[in-house]
Amino acid sequence: MAYSQAQNKATQKYQKANYERLAVRCKKGRKEVYEKLAADRGVSLNHLIIELLEKEAEKME
Repeated sequence: MAYSQAQNKATQKYQKANYERLAVRCKKGRKEVYEKLAADRGVSLNHLIIELLEKEAEKME
């Protein structure tokens, strides 16, 4: 089943209402290192970054 235009619109609406974007910049060549680190753990790079930030945030609370 194809991803319909209505599904795309609904997904975008949901994401806009429930998520924020966060841009991360790193030195050239480090992105590949970070992607491999995430892949070795079986998660996405986004998931790894959020996981690490959440651990640090918990320490502050």
